[in-house]
Amino acid sequence: PGMKCVGWKSQNEKHQLGIMLSSSFRKVTSLIRPTAMRSFAIGPASGGEISDDLLEKLGSLSTQALVDGLWVMGWPSAQIDGARSLAPGMKCVGRAVTLNFVPARPDIAQDKPAAGESPEYEAFEKCGPNEVLVMSSVGPWESVGGDIKFLRLKQLAIGGLVTDGSVRDTDEIIDYGFPCFAYSTTARQGPAAMQPWECNGVISVSGTTVRPGDAIVGDQDGVVVVPAKVAETVYSIAHGREVIEDIVKEELTKNPGPPGKFYPFMSGKIKVDSPLGELLASKGITPENSNQFEGTADW
Repeated sequence: PGMKCVGWKSQNEKHQLGIMLSSSFRKVTSLIRPTAMRSFAIGPASGGEISDDLLEKLGSLSTQALVDGLWVMGWPSAQIDGARSLAPGMKCVGRAVTLNFVPARPDIAQDKPAAGESPEYEAFEKCGPNEVLVMSSVGPWESVGGDIKFLRLKQLAIGGLVTDGSVRDTDEIIDYGFPCFAYSTTARQGPAAMQPWECNGVISVSGTTVRPGDAIVGDQDGVVVVPAKVAETVYSIAHGREVIEDIVKEELTKNPGPPGKFYPFMSGKIKVDSPLGELLASKGITPENSNQFEGTADW
């Protein structure tokens, strides 16, 4: 109740106010160095760079280990729940190239760069064997593309495609040979529901933030986003955990029994005099060479 909005009463008032604001603006800006001025408040899209060597090491780990590594650090969940492999055995690893779709609207369709200048084709051309194209859909059943569009991704030998939307022409995409992770498959056309709008911005995919350059790793358990800014630390924790889990499985295979004697464990909190600590010491893993023990956490 009581809300009111105000508009211009006359063109003359608008003109007079414009003169006043222009004069004030000139006085203020004359006191500010040009280098201190900016147009909008927005952070950088990318959070850092990941080397080819680190990318390969991250790809050698399971998605479970990477999720656990981020969890140990206290970071939010990084799994893209709405993306599953299109066929068994698919695995992807690469730096994220992002593409954001927005709901269709006539002016959006008119203003979006047309044909080969479309943001989606701009994103395609940034992809290669060490990149994964991550497409944020407006809905799980909307199509982000099919065989004709994605033929270009095959030609580029892309490292993978990930979306929380759906893909069409499923058989052809599987035959293309690159890893594809999607919510599902569909026969629908996409343009009636959404339009590609921005390449390499920060996007949300099933509620998980993805920045350009983040590491994307996908396997049969799902897809995980490893933020570029902490990728080295995540690898260190996750790799250490996988080594320990292999030792535990080997021990339980040789000496069957309840796993609770050794597992689960918290990285950075393993006690040296615990059954797990003693088992690891017998394999040469100690606080001197591992960050998994109590007092050794380096994150």
